[in-house]
Amino acid sequence: MWNPYSEEHEHFRKTVRQFAEKEIAPYSDEWEKAKYFPDELFKKAGQLGILGAHYPEACGGSGGDYWFSVAKAQELPRGRSAGVTMALLVQTDMATPVIADLGTPEQIDEFLKPALSGDRIAAIGVSEPGAGSDVAGIRTAARRDGGDYVLNGQKTFITNGARASFVTLLAKTNPETGSHGCTFFLVPTDVKGFKVGKRLEKIGNHSSDTAELWLEDVRIPERYRLGEEDMGFMYLMQNFQAERLIGAVSGIAGARYAIEFSRQYGEQRVAFGKPIIKREVWQHKFVNMYTKVEMAQAFVDKCVDAYNTDKYEQKGNVSMETVKLISMAKIVAGELVAEVMDTCLQFHGGWGYIEEYPIARAWRDARLLKIGGGTSETMTYYLAKLMGL
Repeated sequence: MWNPYSEEHEHFRKTVRQFAEKEIAPYSDEWEKAKYFPDELFKKAGQLGILGAHYPEACGGSGGDYWFSVAKAQELPRGRSAGVTMALLVQTDMATPVIADLGTPEQIDEFLKPALSGDRIAAIGVSEPGAGSDVAGIRTAARRDGGDYVLNGQKTFITNGARASFVTLLAKTNPETGSHGCTFFLVPTDVKGFKVGKRLEKIGNHSSDTAELWLEDVRIPERYRLGEEDMGFMYLMQNFQAERLIGAVSGIAGARYAIEFSRQYGEQRVAFGKPIIKREVWQHKFVNMYTKVEMAQAFVDKCVDAYNTDKYEQKGNVSMETVKLISMAKIVAGELVAEVMDTCLQFHGGWGYIEEYPIARAWRDARLLKIGGGTSETMTYYLAKLMGL
């Protein structure tokens, strides 16, 4: 059977696993109740090389391929905190890839390198109250003023928004051209006019902060523009592929762990004289879950291989064929993970509805996968257009 992981990959996987089991899992319940985790966790991950393993050495990374990021995303869920996993993945696979692709040496030194070391915390600022999956509908505006840009607008659903030291932010620079008039900026959060609004109360992922951001006449120098003006939408479509793919990878890993700890529960829980895992109806359901997860994993691995070839081996943009595959993977993973979590919760019976058991949290947290990074319905609509339907 094809195995893309080298000895170096597996050594890195072990590092991430130990980090998740020692630095996250023992505190996951505490952080879930506090609805926050310490900023220093980013620094600890950076010191271990977890944040930058798949980035070039020139950017402050270790020079590895994309399979390193996959190993990271598969092991972080062992920490039993989807909120922490999401916050770290925003740092490594959502807010920063576009800096590596487009950043000047000065931008890389000021923003990317300290993000990969954990000294700075990053957020991605795209979604707005009136523009979620419909990115072309954003209204945050950036106006040139001499050698600066002045930004005004609002962002919402921003993971790491309450703690970030900078935001990789998309704004309209040419409102008359729709989606083609967007530009990326690197916005430090300590500049005048930048405000963190209310922290949003979510149904899951409680340990991660999700906030509204306000920009009122925020002035930043032109050197903080990322890439070319009015090209932001094209850059975003490339950046989205990493976000959607790593979400699928992490989601499937979380589903595997849910099946395993549910199986352990079923081996100990006795009803009507035997462990409930020995009941035929549940044996069939577990076989079905195992089978579907293996199928999804095989497809996602194919997507990762295609992405790794495009971005790391050929050093180019993600091809439209790979974009199509990744969009499919996000849909498949979102639907499957929701199904697995619901089945596992049902398997626990009344205890599945009690916060004391990890399946309750896993069930709540997993619901985001069908929404974040583009809803399943938006992905399906986009795929239909790609296929010419």
